[in-house]
Amino acid sequence: MKTFILAGLLIVSSAFGECTYYSENAKVTWKAFKTYEKIGVGGTFNDAVFSPKSSKTVEEFLTNSHITIQTATVNSGNAGRDATLVSSFFKVQNIDVITAKITSAKDSKAQVEITMNGVTKTIPMSYTVQEGKIVGKGVIDLSDFTMLKSLQAINTTCFNLHGGKTWQDVEIGFEIPVANNCY
Repeated sequence: MKTFILAGLLIVSSAFGECTYYSENAKVTWKAFKTYEKIGVGGTFNDAVFSPKSSKTVEEFLTNSHITIQTATVNSGNAGRDATLVSSFFKVQNIDVITAKITSAKDSKAQVEITMNGVTKTIPMSYTVQEGKIVGKGVIDLSDFTMLKSLQAINTTCFNLHGGKTWQDVEIGFEIPVANNCY
């Protein structure tokens, strides 16, 4: 009798063990580097519109989502620095919007298609699922997006603050709080 009850519970739990992952927002993070000591300065964007679709797996959830970022809403925690980033970096090449979508996700590795400055590149990123959120990390090279003109402009504007060096690699990331309904 116990065997039949256990078998029944396994059948019921497998039939009702489906999950649906969903989220209402995402946070995009960045960290740029200055000085020859490579000191990091990081932040986010206040206006990053996340467009997810509820999905059965984390991988499907990631590949069914995309984000649109308004560069004028850069937020480093310092209003003066933010104004300089907009005027002496993003506006130099008229970069108002950055878009990104994950084209594949498997085994904690993702391929993220980023469009910035009219250039689209696929960037490898790693991700983890932890404590109710998906966290991704990667690195872009500004030269891949033909943004050396913007890099030179911010380096010139902030020459003394940056000790004459602004790096062209930028760490990027995302945090997506997810909920799942398992039934």
